[in-house]
Amino acid sequence: MSTGDLLSIQPLELKFPFEVKKQSSCSLQLTNKTTNYVAFKVKTTNPKKYCVRPNAGVVLPGTTCDVTVTMQAQKEAPPDMQCKDKFLLQSVVALEGATTKDITPEMFNKEDGKIVEEFKLRVIYFPANPPSPVPEGSDEGSSPKASVLDNGNQNTSLFDAVSRSLEEPKEKSSEASPMISKLTGEKTADLQQIQKLCHELASPMISKLTGEKTAALQQIQKLRHELDVLRKENSKNSGGGFSLLFVVLFGLLGILVGYFINKT
Repeated sequence: MSTGDLLSIQPLELKFPFEVKKQSSCSLQLTNKTTNYVAFKVKTTNPKKYCVRPNAGVVLPGTTCDVTVTMQAQKEAPPDMQCKDKFLLQSVVALEGATTKDITPEMFNKEDGKIVEEFKLRVIYFPANPPSPVPEGSDEGSSPKASVLDNGNQNTSLFDAVSRSLEEPKEKSSEASPMISKLTGEKTADLQQIQKLCHELASPMISKLTGEKTAALQQIQKLRHELDVLRKENSKNSGGGFSLLFVVLFGLLGILVGYFINKT
């Protein structure tokens, strides 16, 4: 921690976890050690690469202000993870009641009798995901037996993985069987219900048609019977009419014969 007359800064180095094509951030804590309002401003040698929030502000007496510095995603890592970028933090006593809107560049100009504190902060990169330490061991300490056991464990793991991959379809099939049975049962029940509804709807119509057919047959039989009766009556009437005509003709013939006989 650096201690000046106005602000104490923690830390003095900006350490960024570096990972290609990913943003990273770190923070600063600025503590006002005085009884005055203190204005600060943060500058960098590479403003396009870093974003500082807030990059300027006012720290009230006895309070702390957090500043976040964000590094934009980088396409590639620098050689040996070394960075030459630097930051400069300037601080100066401000008027009581001052706010961020009251800060101007002229406030940080070094003039006679004016105290402007400056702190330089360097940038340090470190791997975001450091490799896990590998236990040291000599080649002499490793025995062929241990190697065989490792291979055996690997083969066992491979066998277990293959077994699980073969068992998974069976488990999925067994899980699917109840569902298939359920769907089949529901389909059968639906078909039975449809057949029942069709039977209920068709039965009255079939009964009605059957009754109409029976009535039509009875009517036909009745008509046939009446037709036979009429034919018989017509036959009788035809026979009676022929005999009467014969009698009439015969009578007329007799009258004519008698008439001619008497005349002669």
